[in-house]
Amino acid sequence: MARRDEAFTAYVAARRPQLMRAAWLLCGDPHRAEDVVQAALARLYVAWPRVQRADSVHAYVRRAVVNAHIDETRRPWRREASAGDRLPDAPVTGPDVAELEALWVALGALPPKQRRVVVLRHYWGLSVEETAADLGVSPGTVKSQTSAALAALRDALAEPVHHETELEYR
Repeated sequence: MARRDEAFTAYVAARRPQLMRAAWLLCGDPHRAEDVVQAALARLYVAWPRVQRADSVHAYVRRAVVNAHIDETRRPWRREASAGDRLPDAPVTGPDVAELEALWVALGALPPKQRRVVVLRHYWGLSVEETAADLGVSPGTVKSQTSAALAALRDALAEPVHHETELEYR
């Protein structure tokens, strides 16, 4: 039992930050992301001996996070509050804060299925086939969801066109 706990603890310590970021991208709220990751890790712990022997522990964990997010969105009290309206409390380094805010708003506006596909394909870098397997859908569905999501993100993040007009003074 101690060996099992050591292996599980080592895996979680190494992967938790990436799982948190992915869950945060899925749900748009750091507090809900924590709940999603906790639920996924609880399931993982129970299945750890079997999962550890599997071909891909990472695939199992990704699927557990996505499934935990789906379960969270189905809870009645989650439908009452608006999700994804908050930015992180921690200071942001890297891209401009306004750009990040626009990205969060655009991601939050995507339907959940499209958001899941974008996170799996473009955050975790999975192939179409891996994404389809993780979500339990066909590769064609992944392609169409990705296409629709990226088009929506492009539209939402497009620079507004400013037309300069000349004023004539008479």
